[in-house]
Amino acid sequence: MGVHKIERRAVFLDRDGIINRSIVRDGLPYPPASASELEFTPGIENTLRTLKEAGWFLVIVTNQPDVARGTATRESVEEIHSLIRHQLPVDAVYACYHDSGEGCECRKPRPGMLLTAAREMNLDLSRSFMVGDRWRDVDAGNAAGCHTIFVDYGYTEELKSRPDYVIDAPQKMTDIILQQKEEKGESNS
Repeated sequence: MGVHKIERRAVFLDRDGIINRSIVRDGLPYPPASASELEFTPGIENTLRTLKEAGWFLVIVTNQPDVARGTATRESVEEIHSLIRHQLPVDAVYACYHDSGEGCECRKPRPGMLLTAAREMNLDLSRSFMVGDRWRDVDAGNAAGCHTIFVDYGYTEELKSRPDYVIDAPQKMTDIILQQKEEKGESNS
């Protein structure tokens, strides 16, 4: 018998709007410009601790095109990520610093960040979730073969593909994710 690697489940989380509050202008969300503007979404710390204690890997996957556009520095974005990792039980942060016209594989709606994380961390995408508040998050999760949870804040953009679940606040993801685990009869390991 060969050695079988057990693949782990993950919750992939968009950053802006899920982990931290977005700054909404003209019906569209924008990231905080600096660490001083970072404000976590209500209840996200308890939500992530509950998921972590239940055995889920927590991975942030975030598009940060303002770096390519010259309106943010990579250092300021990484400072925000450092604060998040210091304060929340997150296992990894994957960021795409490209703009939409650059044709990279990592920028959502492409699934590159999820596929890279799955390969590097031995994650089972079919047993994982992607949680986000933009159509790009849902499309990336669907393309990667994850269950998708869309947090609907009523932005002025339309979804391009259908999410598995729709909620109105990030902390509501916990019941969906933990129920999925129970339905499959899985243990906490």
